[in-house]
Amino acid sequence: MDRFQKLMIAHGFLVTMVGLLAGFMLMFKMLGGLEYWPGTFMEISVYGTVEGWVRAHSGGVTNGMLTIIVALALPKLELSERMTAFFAWGLIYCAWTFTAFYWIGNRSGNRALSVGDNVFGSADWLSVIGFLPGLPSVFIGPIVLYIGARAAFKAIAKS
Repeated sequence: MDRFQKLMIAHGFLVTMVGLLAGFMLMFKMLGGLEYWPGTFMEISVYGTVEGWVRAHSGGVTNGMLTIIVALALPKLELSERMTAFFAWGLIYCAWTFTAFYWIGNRSGNRALSVGDNVFGSADWLSVIGFLPGLPSVFIGPIVLYIGARAAFKAIAKS
């Protein structure tokens, strides 16, 4: 379990870091660049929308912190080694695919919400790259959280 806990913490920090980088992208998008001296800007062109960068920033930080917090709770869950592996890798997979989805969706013509065209725009190759890896996460995430909740309630009943 110690190995899985450390893996979750390491990946959680990396996902959080990517979320923080999205905060810089948000700032560049909002200001049109980087202010290196009061009132003096270096122009930096950033793809996507302000709203998309807000989602990438807040979503990435939230997913990373969730992964770290769950890792710290892992010893209290008393999961089997096999279930711990599924639990840890499942949450790590979700954190990364959602993070990639935020970044890619901000560039995709249809926000990577589907493989085909949708109300937000036309599909492109980024739609596929942003959507398909995240699709299993829509199922894995709730399953992993249910496993954690069930294990916590079992631990409460034992005490």
